[in-house]
Amino acid sequence: MISVDNLAVEFGGTVLFQNISFQINEKDRIALMGKNGAGKSTLLKILAGERQPNRGQVTAPKDSVIAYLPQHLMTEDGRTVFEETCQAFSHLKETEAEIERINKELETRTDYESDDYMALIEKVSSLSEKFYAIDMTHFEEDVEKTLLGLGFERSDFQRQTSEFSGGWRMRIELAKLLLKNPDVLLLDEPTNHLDIESIQWLEDFIMNSAKAVVLISHDKRFVDSITNRTIEITMGRIYDYKATYSHYLELRKERREQQQKQYEEQQKMIQETKDFIERFKGTYSKTLQVQSRVKMLEKLQIIEVDEEDTSRLKLRFPPSPRSGQYPVIGNDVKKTYDRVIFDHAAFTIQRGEKVAFVGRNGEGKSTMVKCIMGEVEYEGSLQLGHNVQIGYFAQNSASLLDENVTVFQTIDDIAKGDIRTKIKDMLGAFMFSGEAIDKKVKVLSGGERQRLALLKLLLEPVNFLILDEPTNHLDLKTKDVLKQALLEFDGTLICVSHDRDFLDGLVTKVYEFGHQKVKEHLCGINEFLENKKMENLQEIERKK
Repeated sequence: MISVDNLAVEFGGTVLFQNISFQINEKDRIALMGKNGAGKSTLLKILAGERQPNRGQVTAPKDSVIAYLPQHLMTEDGRTVFEETCQAFSHLKETEAEIERINKELETRTDYESDDYMALIEKVSSLSEKFYAIDMTHFEEDVEKTLLGLGFERSDFQRQTSEFSGGWRMRIELAKLLLKNPDVLLLDEPTNHLDIESIQWLEDFIMNSAKAVVLISHDKRFVDSITNRTIEITMGRIYDYKATYSHYLELRKERREQQQKQYEEQQKMIQETKDFIERFKGTYSKTLQVQSRVKMLEKLQIIEVDEEDTSRLKLRFPPSPRSGQYPVIGNDVKKTYDRVIFDHAAFTIQRGEKVAFVGRNGEGKSTMVKCIMGEVEYEGSLQLGHNVQIGYFAQNSASLLDENVTVFQTIDDIAKGDIRTKIKDMLGAFMFSGEAIDKKVKVLSGGERQRLALLKLLLEPVNFLILDEPTNHLDLKTKDVLKQALLEFDGTLICVSHDRDFLDGLVTKVYEFGHQKVKEHLCGINEFLENKKMENLQEIERKK
């Protein structure tokens, strides 16, 4: 369907990748993998036609539709949510207008035998065949279904797009792409702005309705559920596995072990050859053998071992001071903005518990966190326990960093004890390595600042962590490092997240926010989701 031939991309003399070739076939569900900066998003932009490679080409059939969802969108205002989503069908209206224009021209012309007249008849026949093959009768119903699946309420349909945050506008754009029924769907971090239910809906859509898909995602469960092929970009080349993400991890491990073995054998042979040259370089009878070995070393292609997996690196929290038995107790908590967000909310979190706040966007998860932090006013009672010391990671934590110090200094200023000897390793685990650790905070991107703010928080001695969407800008390895650290954290944790794989095995209690209520579930995230699916099925049966 799409053919990629000998692609090469360079930035300022540095080769990002070269001689990359592969094909995308119908029903391929491809996960693009590789560490941050390997070139995944660049490759997706080239496939979408958004940028050109330095060398090589991408070819696709003339009529194929390629739809691309970037990480960051430039959006326009002036339409309602429903009107904007209907723009997915704007090309059909253009086709309809073109058919009408040609038919009117045919009515007025009299040169029935001319080549021009026959060409117009052929053109209108071709356009009409394509246009009437599409079922336009249900397109409004399809728009409604897609918007509801992505978390919008019917009451949102007539609101202006300008009233919605960037995350919700990303959903509108995703809805438009899905409704175009593209031949190839290119998605760059599609789940970053989706809640758990919307991710499940998108999974079902891709599995049952999509054609070919190429995606970048740090949501391990999402990737595992929908992909059947994994392309890894590493050290300027690709490895193409006909395998799911989990299976790919096993195959990659085997590949690295094999490379390591070959590398060690080659290094041993090189050392032996150098020893031979050194020993006999002045011996006349061995001159030819010495020269032969020198030439062999000059021509030898050194085996490279692919980038080391740093997921084994451990991030340990400082010991947390002991808090009271109940770090936070909420009774009859109510919060209202222009509408009631939640009412009669009650919960008790014990020392050492790890709990998740889940629910659709806009249902009050982050608002409840702000109530606990005392950042907003509320009705009811929220009591913090004895000696509670809160470490809070919010979406704006990055803006609170000192812009005039370097990445290394930011961490060095708060690191205590043995941790100080491992600052570079920890920064590496959070994707800061080489020259990046000497950058000033003010030149970092938004995602880099978020990662730095999170690492800084994790090194402060607290006993109650509140993390609001901590994994949005983390790659899979870094998420593993963070999750392992949180599992070993001996304090209390509230985690607001839509990342099922991250929450799986980490939390033992789930608070569900929705319909102005906060409902307690005494189980982990997987059991909660299984129960939710059952509830949803019962609701559908009741409606039927």
